[in-house]
Amino acid sequence: MVVLATKVYVQGDARERALDGLQSLVNNTIGELDVEYTVGVRHDDFAVVTIEGDDEVIARNLLREEWGEITSDMVAGETYVGTLESWDEDGFVLEAGEDVSIPAGELGLGQGTPIQIVERFGLVQHMPLAFVYGGDEPNRLADEERDRLYDWTRGAGRVNVNSSTRGEVRATVNRAGHARDIVTVERLGLLEQSIVCKDETDPPGLLAAIGGYLPAELRCVIP
Repeated sequence: MVVLATKVYVQGDARERALDGLQSLVNNTIGELDVEYTVGVRHDDFAVVTIEGDDEVIARNLLREEWGEITSDMVAGETYVGTLESWDEDGFVLEAGEDVSIPAGELGLGQGTPIQIVERFGLVQHMPLAFVYGGDEPNRLADEERDRLYDWTRGAGRVNVNSSTRGEVRATVNRAGHARDIVTVERLGLLEQSIVCKDETDPPGLLAAIGGYLPAELRCVIP
């Protein structure tokens, strides 16, 4: 069994659509291997894939590489993935099977309070973030995570969204008449997406255009 570092926190029809989407994504990754698998959700909303078969070790490793894994045996100095659950003046709290606090001084994302950093980098609740587990020392954001977020502020603008599958976000952009204003929709997690704008597209304008269609948290990244 692999507990993926992505959550299924929506309910009703949206939950069924999310699980159908996850089933397709898992099949794209391990469907050609000699395994049987089932997709489900753990008590804390983390997605779970149960795998059996001759290629189960390969399958588990592929899913860990693509999604990150929630584990109860974190080792100091190793990199893991958690989902962004909350933030305040003191830092971030990620959920990684347990609450992982990242103090403000260990974010490594430049000046400003954690609340200002969330706004500047367009972070939305539940998006996966890589961190280094500190053990007896403070936890910190992983270097590769810091690099990724800084890259967002150097490229074209973005609009980040939660509570929606990639397909739902793409359909919403199309419905709002803005398909030509974006480059792509990047998948951050199962229900967290990043809409990459074209250079001439105004991220706040795009957010305003699609916000009424999505029952979601949306934030802009403005280069």
